[in-house]
Amino acid sequence: MTRPTQAHMSRTIGKNKTDAFKDLTKRQIEYYMGAKLIEVGVNPNSAIYRWSLETKGFNEIWTYSAYWGDSKEQLLKQEQESP
Repeated sequence: MTRPTQAHMSRTIGKNKTDAFKDLTKRQIEYYMGAKLIEVGVNPNSAIYRWSLETKGFNEIWTYSAYWGDSKEQLLKQEQESP
């Protein structure tokens, strides 16, 4: 069985929240992602991370993604090829 090479965490946050609240939430998600990677046996320093944001009505859906191994290589290749 192949091991996963990526992980994603999402949070829904109201658009009207303060910047301080959003910054705190962002740091919490980054911390939890690092802890989760350690838990599954992945060195957090070996992964690359990307944020994505989706707006739905009065909310923002923030997704923090970690890539390592094959997924990391594929993502970097895609980013180099796209303008």
